[in-house]
Amino acid sequence: MSDTGSGAPRPETARDVPSALSAPTGTPMAPQAAADDPAATALPPDVLLIVAVPDMVLFPGTVFPVAIGRDASVQAAQQALREERPIGILMQREADKEHPGGADLHRVGTLANILRYVNVVEGGHHLVVQGLQRFRVEAFVREQPFLAARVTPIDEPQEQGAEIEARLLHLKQLAMEALQLLPQVPQPLIAAVQSATSAGALADLVAAYLDLGRDERQDVLESIDLRARADKVSAFLAKRIEVMRLSQEIGKRTQASLDERQRQAILREQMASIQRELGEGDGRGPEVAELAKAIEAARLPNEVQEIAKKELRRYERMSEGAPEVGMVRTYLDWLIELPWAEPESRAIDLAEARRVLDEDHFGLDKIKQRIIEFLAVRKLAPQGKAPILCLVGPPGVGKTSLGQSIARAMHRPFARVSLGGVHDEAEIRGHRRTYIGSMPGNIIQAIRKAKARDCVMMLDEIDKMDRGIQGDPSAALLEVLDPEQNATFRDNYLGVPFDLSRVVFITTANMLDTIPGPLRDRMEIIALTSYTENEKFEIARRYLIRRQLQANGVTAEQVAIDDAALHRIISDYTREAGVRSLEREIGRVLRHAAVQIADGSAARLSIGVDDLHEYLGPQRFESELALRTETPGVATGLAWTPVGGDILFIEATSMQGKGALVLTGQLGEVMRESVQTALSIVKHRARELGIDEERLGKIDIHVHVPAGATPKDGPSAGVAMYTALVSLLTNRAVRSDTAMTGEISLRGLVLPVGGIKEKIVAAAAAGLKRVMLPARNRRDYEEIPQDARERLEFIWLERVDEAIAAALEAPSAAAGIAGSG
Repeated sequence: MSDTGSGAPRPETARDVPSALSAPTGTPMAPQAAADDPAATALPPDVLLIVAVPDMVLFPGTVFPVAIGRDASVQAAQQALREERPIGILMQREADKEHPGGADLHRVGTLANILRYVNVVEGGHHLVVQGLQRFRVEAFVREQPFLAARVTPIDEPQEQGAEIEARLLHLKQLAMEALQLLPQVPQPLIAAVQSATSAGALADLVAAYLDLGRDERQDVLESIDLRARADKVSAFLAKRIEVMRLSQEIGKRTQASLDERQRQAILREQMASIQRELGEGDGRGPEVAELAKAIEAARLPNEVQEIAKKELRRYERMSEGAPEVGMVRTYLDWLIELPWAEPESRAIDLAEARRVLDEDHFGLDKIKQRIIEFLAVRKLAPQGKAPILCLVGPPGVGKTSLGQSIARAMHRPFARVSLGGVHDEAEIRGHRRTYIGSMPGNIIQAIRKAKARDCVMMLDEIDKMDRGIQGDPSAALLEVLDPEQNATFRDNYLGVPFDLSRVVFITTANMLDTIPGPLRDRMEIIALTSYTENEKFEIARRYLIRRQLQANGVTAEQVAIDDAALHRIISDYTREAGVRSLEREIGRVLRHAAVQIADGSAARLSIGVDDLHEYLGPQRFESELALRTETPGVATGLAWTPVGGDILFIEATSMQGKGALVLTGQLGEVMRESVQTALSIVKHRARELGIDEERLGKIDIHVHVPAGATPKDGPSAGVAMYTALVSLLTNRAVRSDTAMTGEISLRGLVLPVGGIKEKIVAAAAAGLKRVMLPARNRRDYEEIPQDARERLEFIWLERVDEAIAAALEAPSAAAGIAGSG
């Protein structure tokens, strides 16, 4: 417990303090056992007992109650009572110091008599002290069990003269003015100010009552000179008076404004009553009639219509100045403008749907077939509960445009709701109308914008929602995407059920890992994989060039990009799963051409491979395959990333050591375990592989996976790790046209992995000729694009021995441990 000042200072003699136990000065209330305490020995007369307080300044001539709780302060007070001597009140330099020492206290304080000592029932102690005079600490002579210091009393200056008297009068006028601005001022305080004859005493009294900071109070206490002290207090008091005067003016203006508003409201009510008596409508009559007509025309459900009419009657009775007028009118507008009526059935032409999908998208045959199946079910069972489709794939593969194509094929309006970064449940369900500026959620807003209850609504980036302190939006989506529940979806703002069962919901995501399980369970997943180079070429030739020609203001007759240049842009200037970067690069080429056409330097341009360096700079991506695999210890793996497949290089080398394994390249825990497993298999089969077992214990092996700044994890690099280690230790290079993927077990089995299609597409794009895959991944062969199948030779692996036989070059003369030492 810390020591604090409490209550307000009093200029008069201390009154009785309510307490369980109290005594005047000279009657010790400490336990009798304290007399045997060594601290109870008498102190020299020039030594003063010190009570440290955190944020209180006691001024001479004033009376304060002080709460004490520290043992040192309690013992100092009890010692002072026993010896019938005064105490010194010193403020701490830092208020939050729990156990201050002498160095933590100010050097100027106030000598005080203890008028009352109170033991509170809850266990605390209270003092009522009267300030006598200032003192300055010369040195602290004791800090345990209580503070004691040798001090020098500071006598109050007794200056007289015109300047002092003028300051006294000025300070007295300011003090009286401040007292008049305060409510319920005690009469003894007014009398004390009026009867003050000393400028110093009046300055201390005013400073004690003035609302000052702790440092400002201490500054006044340390001001011994009467002129400086009176000037400081006068300045503080004048500033406080100005604040109080402004506060009073603001209060009067506020009260006047409220009175005027009430008067206007009464007058409006009287005027409305007179108009009703005369049979004359007020200015809102036509508006109310128009709203009533709109409610009837909106074909609202019975429950909603009753609520709308009730709100309209409430709106009609409200005065113009009522704060809820705008809120009620906005609510009525939302109810009227939403499409409540049962939508008309729309014919679905499957042939037209196929034409639209083929016109808007190249390839994606299985995706299109699933969409046609979805539309066929909708055609045969319009009232049925169709599944919620979730299009999952890397960026730029056409997920959003597929949703637009579905809307075109069904002849329905299209609405898109972006969920990326949403972390508030109210974004889905809306805000309650009790909040100012509340609005319905994004679902209802999108339906109002689409003006159709059977629109196609795309919930974009559903995997990028986040949970915040305002709730979990993914939990709110459970009702929206559940065909069994969304017929009675209740938005918090509307407060009435709205039927979402006729809305065709389509969601998109880049990955499924971040979608909660219950939400994922309500959707049918359709995976969109990365495009092959041929698919990108066809997409660019059919769609992207045409779109960029229009965007850059040139025509196909003015600018043409030949097929070879387009292939070069795809292979040397982009590396992505989709086609967004490809479209940007085509746009850059066409902008350069547009400059030449605009300035008249060329009328028609045909852009070939040789022109790309001028327009796009040097090629950004190149194949390092042959360079990386021409030495033993380097193998080529295949990896899956959120933006498609990629080539992964495994590099191994050795040096003199003690059999340690060093792993670098930001490898995750699973990939590190794959390296350990591969090394264990190598050591177990060292004799079969022709590796010197004794030498293995005398070298360290270092495995690195570029690029080092990119985190990597997963078990699918196990075959590549094993092949790289065997290549290093047998001094046999891995074939430069071969890549591999697959998990391995300690028994030497090759286990299946995921992402086969993306990995094969990446291998074909990198110019590889052979890929080695787990035999149990044959089921994924049908998913591989036809052109990739034709360009690659597939080797199916059951065991790691088959990988070594197929991947390594013939043994060289210098067999043994490569790179040792």
